[in-house]
Amino acid sequence: MINLFPLARPFIHALDPEKAHNLTISALKAGITGCFGSAADDPVLATEAFGLKFSNPVGLAAGFDKNADAVMGAQKMGFGFTEAGTVTPKPQAGNDKPRLFRLSEDRAVINRFGFNNEGLDYFEKQLKALPATRQPVGANVGANKDAEDRTADYVTGINRLYGLSDYFTVNISSPNTPGLRALQSKAALEDLIGRVLEARATQIKGGKPYIPMLVKIAPDLLEADIADIADIALNTEIDGLIVSNTTITRPDTLVSSQKGETGGLSGAPLMSLSTETLSAMYQATDGKVPLVGVGGIASGRDAYAKIKAGASLVQLYSMLVYEGPALVHRVKKDLAALLKADGFNSVGEAVGSSHR
Repeated sequence: MINLFPLARPFIHALDPEKAHNLTISALKAGITGCFGSAADDPVLATEAFGLKFSNPVGLAAGFDKNADAVMGAQKMGFGFTEAGTVTPKPQAGNDKPRLFRLSEDRAVINRFGFNNEGLDYFEKQLKALPATRQPVGANVGANKDAEDRTADYVTGINRLYGLSDYFTVNISSPNTPGLRALQSKAALEDLIGRVLEARATQIKGGKPYIPMLVKIAPDLLEADIADIADIALNTEIDGLIVSNTTITRPDTLVSSQKGETGGLSGAPLMSLSTETLSAMYQATDGKVPLVGVGGIASGRDAYAKIKAGASLVQLYSMLVYEGPALVHRVKKDLAALLKADGFNSVGEAVGSSHR
């Protein structure tokens, strides 16, 4: 299929970024995908992580489809899995607009959405409407900005959605909800994880299936923070970590006039930092905790770098702004070629290979 996105990009980028994003969601919801993912995945890309099977390791990161409106449309683009959310118990409008900025010269994005979403009632209906035959779907849960007990919000989300998604992600790393990242401290995280796992245990006792629980962390972590999170991951029944969310740092290389906007930075400038944090977490957990690598993936080589650094799966989002839907197919094709060129028969064989 001919890739028309380069021709359409100037018109799309002439729109307000959030309006352009909403139009994209509407198009995917209507089934307009470009069909770049229609071909079967190369068998070398098939993999497993936290008890789930994936036809390829390339997923859509949370934040793109906040309300699970476009799950199937996104999967038709060729993603091996999709993660919807972040969803909070009550609907919330998020932060004031404008709150999404393209840093075109840097191939980056800054957002300060603030968990804008339609809430659990809407999200639950969307998940219930999904067909049984599909790629894995994750539900990314968060806390309302005005919640008195934020941990309780996570438990509420998991209890309401339990059995409707293939895995859960506990998002404690968005920089756009004041105080949220404090949940990454050891004491707060131990309490949160304990209550989340207790909720799962209760669901299982009630006859529900085992659903993997992942935690999404920030890239802006000190060595001591990484050690604490690794210790918790190794000594609890958490199934994996997503590394990482957006960064509040601003690399000196940024040149866009909007580089000073408040919010989380993603896209190409996040590739190095997020991969370094991923590598450090892989080493801190001795490769015993499945990791999902996120941040700055714009090519199969980027995805491969994350896998070699320790990622069992990868996710992308921001670079779709600059590359369009064909990016997914290109990443998979190039990743398969790189795996074969290095003599790997599967993604699993390559995970963490840069540390061996």
